[in-house]
Amino acid sequence: MIKHVMGKSRVEAFTDGVIAIIVTIMVLELKVPHGGDPSAFLALWPTFVAYAISFITVAIYWVNHHQLFHQAREIDHAVLWANIFWLFFLSLIPFFTAYLGESHLTSFAAMLYGGIMTAVALAYLGLRFALAREFAGDSVYHAAYCAASKKHYVSIAAYVVTIPLALVHPYIPVAAVLLVAAAYFLPDAWVGETETAA
Repeated sequence: MIKHVMGKSRVEAFTDGVIAIIVTIMVLELKVPHGGDPSAFLALWPTFVAYAISFITVAIYWVNHHQLFHQAREIDHAVLWANIFWLFFLSLIPFFTAYLGESHLTSFAAMLYGGIMTAVALAYLGLRFALAREFAGDSVYHAAYCAASKKHYVSIAAYVVTIPLALVHPYIPVAAVLLVAAAYFLPDAWVGETETAA
């Protein structure tokens, strides 16, 4: 039985605040180049690339998180802590983004970057699972949830498989993050459909 412990609007407001801080921290990591010539500016391209990919990823999580909570009716302890657990890993993205840019996309930094994205995706999977518990017995929701989960599992697998491939080329796990972001650019259609069907 789901025990309501908090209004979902408060959880969403807290999440919005944390994500706003995460984005702000990433922006602050963009350092002004030393020197006024174009080469000094162009030398910062790894930092800009890392920032752009991370910003897009965080923004996509924010949009999908909003859609995910839009259909929820009850927030219990499992959902509350799953959300906090996910935010913990999400809040580490600025650190690994900065390290990726500062290292100029080395293999080790790319592996760590892929690793944090994997951790965020796994935590988000846990959040989706916690929210789905209140729809137990809803066959329409279950069918749509399983279909969406396949996409999530493929994304996690893409992260995991490409992490060691950073030893071949550091761009590989970074490219995987970008491709997964592209796949999730629009929220899953099942979110809105199941709310109507429920």
